[in-house]
Amino acid sequence: MRPIRLALATLAIGAALVAAWPGNWSSTALAQDSTAKAPAPDFAGIDRWFNSRPLSIAGLRGKVVLVEFWTHECINCLHVLPHTKALYDKYAKDGLVVVGVHTPEYDEERDPANVKAAIARYGITWPVAMDNGYQTWNAYGNRFWPALYLVDRDGRVVYSHFGEGNFEETEARVRQLLDKA
Repeated sequence: MRPIRLALATLAIGAALVAAWPGNWSSTALAQDSTAKAPAPDFAGIDRWFNSRPLSIAGLRGKVVLVEFWTHECINCLHVLPHTKALYDKYAKDGLVVVGVHTPEYDEERDPANVKAAIARYGITWPVAMDNGYQTWNAYGNRFWPALYLVDRDGRVVYSHFGEGNFEETEARVRQLLDKA
C-alpha cells in the first residue's frame, strides 16, 4: 500500500509542476483575460530611476505603456530583452512607453551599480525603475520574471504575459492599442 501512496504523491507533485511551468502562465489576478481592464497600479516605492526622471501612471495617460518586470541575472528576462527592444525601437515614435521594473531576486541585484552596468551592457535606453522593496511588484500582484503588462491610454491593464514567448501576440496588442492594427 505504501508504494501506491508514494506513486500517487509523485504524480500529484508532477502535475502541479507541469501546471506551474512558465509556458502555462497566461493570466494574473490583475488581468485575468483580455477583457479585464483593471486600473494600472502606480510605480510605488521605487529606489532609483535610470534613463528617466521619476514616472507615474497618471503622468503617462494618453500613452500606451509596456511595464516589464525583469532582473539582470534572469536568463528568461535576457531572452525577452531583444523583443522588448524591438517593440521600443519600432513603436516609441508612435506613443509606446516601455518601463522596465527591475525587481531583484538575489542580493547582488539590489546594488544600483550592478543594475546600471547591466542597463549599459544590454543597451537598454528606456526608463528603468529599481523596485528593491517589491512595492510595485506587489501592487501589480506579480509573481514572475519576466512579466509584461500592457497599459492602455486610459491607464488600465489590458494584457499580460509571463515568461518567454507570445511575442507576436504581444506586438499585435501593442499595435491594436496604438491604433496601428
